[in-house]
Amino acid sequence: MASERPTRTKQLPTGRRLRDIIAPNLKVLFCGINPGLYSAAVGHHFARPSNRFWAALRAAGFTERTLAPSEDRLLLPLGYGLTNIVARATAQADELNAGELVAGRRRLERKVRRYTPRWVAILGISAYRVAFVTPDATLGPQPERFGGASLWVLPNPSGLNASHQPTDLARAFRRLRRAASGAARVAR
Repeated sequence: MASERPTRTKQLPTGRRLRDIIAPNLKVLFCGINPGLYSAAVGHHFARPSNRFWAALRAAGFTERTLAPSEDRLLLPLGYGLTNIVARATAQADELNAGELVAGRRRLERKVRRYTPRWVAILGISAYRVAFVTPDATLGPQPERFGGASLWVLPNPSGLNASHQPTDLARAFRRLRRAASGAARVAR
């Protein structure tokens, strides 16, 4: 059923979970807020057609071409992985409460300690501020380490996030790629 594409006439399941795409010693572990219902239904990260994650990866040089969500496992050989702060799927991230986000951060930290990625990239400043209890945080590199990894906050690539256009996303993702490859000094 994970490969079946939902339609308007099919009910998208709430509460379904999405498997992590993770391995030890990744260059970057990309961390979404939580899976949307569409992603959970099809079984792939950032799967809604309006999500700009895959295009941002390509535009920033993480991948040579824009991958389809169904190709999410192709990130592993490149040294990248995917997870979420909260595993529970919802229609919108604002359905999560602060307690879920904080608890999710604790689970994420255990995961980061176990898999030891060099960088953890949180996709969404608002959720980051709540989960990490840092209300004044800004996008980009963060001063603290997280579970032994360097920490970066990227804009949420959801199509609902009109604050960041594709060129803004590409620029933000590119800064992380350069830092993760050691090609640029990270300035706050």
